[in-house]
Amino acid sequence: MSGLDALDLARIQFAFTVSFHILFPSFTIGLASYLAVLGGLWLWTGREVFHTLARFWSRIFAMSFGMGVVSGVVMSYQFGTNWSRFSDVAGNVLGPLLSYEVLTAFFLEAGFLGIMLFGWNRVGRGLHFFATCMVAVGTLISTFWILSANSWMHTPQGHAIRDGRFFPEDWLQVIFNPSFPYRLAHMVLAAYLTTAFVVGAVGAWHLLRNGRNEAARVMFSMAMWMATLVAPVQIFAGDAHGLNTLEHQPEKIAAIEGHWETSRGMPLFLFGWPDMEREETRLALGIPHLGSLILTHSWDGEVRGLKEWPKDQRPPSTVIFWTFRAMVGLGMLMALTGLLALWLRWRGQLYDTKLFHHAAVAMAPAGFVAILCGWITTEMGRQPWVVHGLLRTSDALSPVPAHNVAVSLAAFVVVYLIVFGVGVFYILRLMRAGPETVHVPVPEGVRAAPMRPLSAAGGTVESGGRAR
Repeated sequence: MSGLDALDLARIQFAFTVSFHILFPSFTIGLASYLAVLGGLWLWTGREVFHTLARFWSRIFAMSFGMGVVSGVVMSYQFGTNWSRFSDVAGNVLGPLLSYEVLTAFFLEAGFLGIMLFGWNRVGRGLHFFATCMVAVGTLISTFWILSANSWMHTPQGHAIRDGRFFPEDWLQVIFNPSFPYRLAHMVLAAYLTTAFVVGAVGAWHLLRNGRNEAARVMFSMAMWMATLVAPVQIFAGDAHGLNTLEHQPEKIAAIEGHWETSRGMPLFLFGWPDMEREETRLALGIPHLGSLILTHSWDGEVRGLKEWPKDQRPPSTVIFWTFRAMVGLGMLMALTGLLALWLRWRGQLYDTKLFHHAAVAMAPAGFVAILCGWITTEMGRQPWVVHGLLRTSDALSPVPAHNVAVSLAAFVVVYLIVFGVGVFYILRLMRAGPETVHVPVPEGVRAAPMRPLSAAGGTVESGGRAR
């Protein structure tokens, strides 16, 4: 890590840990809602397949939720180790917001998670469904507070600055800051799409092995309905979010688009290489006027170029130019997948088209990659500010030597790859096994006694009532 100072290493460390962390909540937000839907359908229809799928996905939810909590706790410690000045300056605003998440979302999830995972044969169906709904609501409340805090860093409002510190003056303005509603909608829809494509990939995987598998058919059909309905909505939500960003962070939009000169009728660059030193986008391939049409909804709308800002206030266009295009490209691909599924469903071939099933399996990581690219675009696009326009990232750093940060970064990389690598491997094994072996009804009067905690989240039952 020669040549990197403490600021570079601290940013890399936070980027590494937050990238690992965001993968798990983005999956469990959608999966919790999916489990609530499965539980409701089981109550409504009485079809055992919904019960089987709920038992199956609850095990995967338990693993993903656990890893999300652990990675989130580790990440938060960096506010005190690497970013203590940021905590000191902005703690009066962000501290309460993060505390509200604990007091609402975590308490709600902790209160009902045990019933959801371990109450299959111990509580009634109605109570179990209610507990599952409360866990789903808890994940959405958690998203609300985290996105509120992060959005305030992008569009800070409702505060005063005294003695170099932020003090809240209007909590409604702090919480419902200008970018928050757009970012919340964009993130929740992204989480639902991520889950849909994972569920769809697992369903497609098992359909390729047995086209008559009822459980595989049901989860594949539900996932494709979600892709068909939600992906187009996400495109409109993304457009609204982009217009909001143009209003409040125009330099981020200029960097994303790779445009240096303020102009009307701005083209949309499909490809190119933004050169921060030469202040130009080399090898640019664009469509005339389309950039202005998308950003301003006007054929000749004016869009500001990066040269409008001093060099030390420009986001790194070279990176976010491409991460944004990767995110949009994957979003379009997900929308196309949903439309193809709708067409195949109309033709009665949704469960028989093997090529489409292979494509659905390949699309499994699409949502995760799109979310990572979106967060990189958002967070790097805010640079060089940690609180946009008010606090520079370099001024938020703790006074720690670079070698200390380097050692902790190396330790994080090794531990994360081992611990979370094993966890992801186990989840993939569960997905590969499929829902067929997950649930066997317990005989009347026999209660399943789990051999280990995760067994109670769903497992086959051996003689003697012991879960396996």
